Amino acid sequence: MATGVISPERSRSRLSRERVLLAALAQADVGGLEALSMRTLAEGLEVAPMALYRHVANKDDLIDGMVDVVFGEVGLPSADGDWKRAMRRRAISLRDVLLRHRWAIGLMESRRNPGPASLRHHDAMIGSLRAGGFDMAMAAHAYSLLDSYIYGFALTKMNLPFETEEQVAEVAQTMLEPFSPDDYPNLVAFITEHAMQPGYDYADEFEYGLDLMLDGLERVRPTA
Repeated sequence: MATGVISPERSRSRLSRERVLLAALAQADVGGLEALSMRTLAEGLEVAPMALYRHVANKDDLIDGMVDVVFGEVGLPSADGDWKRAMRRRAISLRDVLLRHRWAIGLMESRRNPGPASLRHHDAMIGSLRAGGFDMAMAAHAYSLLDSYIYGFALTKMNLPFETEEQVAEVAQTMLEPFSPDDYPNLVAFITEHAMQPGYDYADEFEYGLDLMLDGLERVRPTA
């Protein structure tokens, strides 16, 4: 009679590279990359550690594959000529993906063996900018500028010591309590008149800054 228990043999036979990578992503999303090891990954998949090596060569290959999965989640920009809309959508998509997979932010551009999703993403970015009228040099400038902003904003956002309006007030009180309001009047004014106002969300700054950059790129694009 079937018991519902998957035998080690059946579990191993159902293992695949995709399953290994998705399980690794899930572990890293919860505990960070430092919490991920081949042993813990095998335990989570209920297989022997050696079974993993049929699908990933080593830890570096595992991380390469994980980064490629993350790139695959980012919306590809189109090459229909509306480069600003394509860049805006891609920027928002990349920011959201980075915030979902916080461990990945320092790895996205560091792999020496990028996978097909990574290469497809970079190719689509360059193609979209070129279709929008940028020559290769200006496409490189635009790509670098946009990614510096996106990665930098995502890193700042994920390291802020607050998320809710209540937490903003708590952090501000703790930070300023030892000082007189006259010591840092501009900072106090910013916190009380802006950051502590109802509806404030630091995340809203992203699209404001993004649109400024895209408008600036639009102004230099005809000279390309």
